[in-house]
Parts: sequence; structure tokens; C-alpha cells
Amino acid sequence: MTIFDKFSLKDKVAIVTGGGGQLGTEFCRTLAEAGAFVVVADLLIDHANRTSKQLTDSGYSNFPFQLDITRIESTRELVAETIKKAGRLDILVNCAALDPKFDPDAATKGIAPGAFEDYPLEQWNAAMNVNLTGMFLMTQACVKPMIAQGKKGSIINICSTYGLNGPDQRLYIKDGKRVAYKPVYYTTTKAGVMGFTKYLAAYYAETEIRVNALTPGGVFNNHEEYFVKNYSAKTILGRMAKKDEMNGALLFLASDASSYMTGNNVIVDGGWTAW
Repeated sequence: MTIFDKFSLKDKVAIVTGGGGQLGTEFCRTLAEAGAFVVVADLLIDHANRTSKQLTDSGYSNFPFQLDITRIESTRELVAETIKKAGRLDILVNCAALDPKFDPDAATKGIAPGAFEDYPLEQWNAAMNVNLTGMFLMTQACVKPMIAQGKKGSIINICSTYGLNGPDQRLYIKDGKRVAYKPVYYTTTKAGVMGFTKYLAAYYAETEIRVNALTPGGVFNNHEEYFVKNYSAKTILGRMAKKDEMNGALLFLASDASSYMTGNNVIVDGGWTAW
């Protein structure tokens, strides 16, 4: 077997949650290009359909699915449909997560959006429900067919540098004025993703179910110029990531190229956490 063979996903079946998002779409295409049958799962079915159509137009086998990872019935339906259409399940990419949503009433309170002192409980609870409970439910549903087909599979949980370090709130200062804070739930839930990853890896000891995390740095997504400048100054490479720069690490973790790796974390952050 050559090194190229190790990266092949021929005859593998993968589910990507949040598959219609910026990184999710990249991950779906990467897995498909490597030979996998891909299930594009997203709460926003229009986004899932868009990504699915791109794959279909390129000749890749896939199907879209409207998934609510906070509903146990939805996760089970997705897995059942995957087994029905593809016959097996080998890879799960837990990419779905709640984006920061700031308190719309913050300005009237005289505080910057996302401030901890007045952060709304309902937004905290919603984030916990999606970013941690949703990942738990999705993974719980997916490991059952992995166990049934020989205790083999690769689970990849998408973390964040903010799950490893506290956010530098100075990034959200524009022209000398604070415009926002990175909200408390983001670091809290992403740190939880790392704990979840290590727990599962240890739980499935003596099997071939591997569980790892992929930690991206900031990926450019039409950010304002002030933020790009502030963020880039904190990275060794001096810039934000391009949307396709996580794909190599994702394929490594999904494939047999990482067959001796579990319970670990691949950080792709331009050197953000190195200094």
C-alpha cells in the first residue's frame, strides 16, 4: 500500500453535519474527491441541497438531509437513511455548531454585544444544546453501525482555537471603540468538544473506532477589514486561513493515513497558538 492508498476513501461512507456551511461544504467535497459517498446533513435544507448539487454536478455520490442535531429522532433518521442508501457508515464529521449571536438589545443597555455581564441565558442554553448536546446525540447515533460493522470508524470533531485559549477580546475593537465581544459560550462549548473527543477515544479503546479533533484557526469569511488586520497580527503566518486550508487535515483524520491516531487534536491555525 502506498501513501496515496492510505489517503483513499474508496467505498467509505461519510456524514458531515453542518455540511451546507462554509467549512462543511469544503469537507464534503474533500471526502467525495477522496472517493467517499457523502451525506450532506444540515438544518438549512437549502444549504444542504446546494452543496449536494455541487457534488452531483461533479459526478460524486451523495445525498442531502435536513438534520436537527438537537432532536434524537432526527439523528436516528439520518443514520437509518444513510444505511438504507449507502449500506454502511465509516466517517462522521461533527461540523455543525451555533454561530455567535449577540444580544440585539445590547446597544440600548449601553454595552457591547456579547458582553458576559448581561449575556442572555436563552442564548447560552441554545448554544449548549447545539454545540455539545447535539454533537453527543449525533455521535451516539453514528457509533452503533460502526460497532455493528466491526468496531471500525473515524469520528472528527471540529473544535476551535478558542476552545484551547481564551478569546483576545481586543480583536473586536474598531477605530478605538469596542464593537463586540466573543461570547462566553463559544470557548466553553469548544473546550467541551475537546473533552468529549478524549472521552470517546478512551471509551473505544481496543477497537478501531478512532476519535480526533480538528482545530481551525480563523477562516476568512467576508470579515471587516479592521478584524482581518487585528486577527492577522496575532498569527505567525500573518493572515487568516483560506476556506480550503483545513481540507488536508480533515482528509488525514478521516483516512487510514491517521490509523495510529486517536484522542488527539490537529491544529491548523497559522501559528496562532504557537506564541
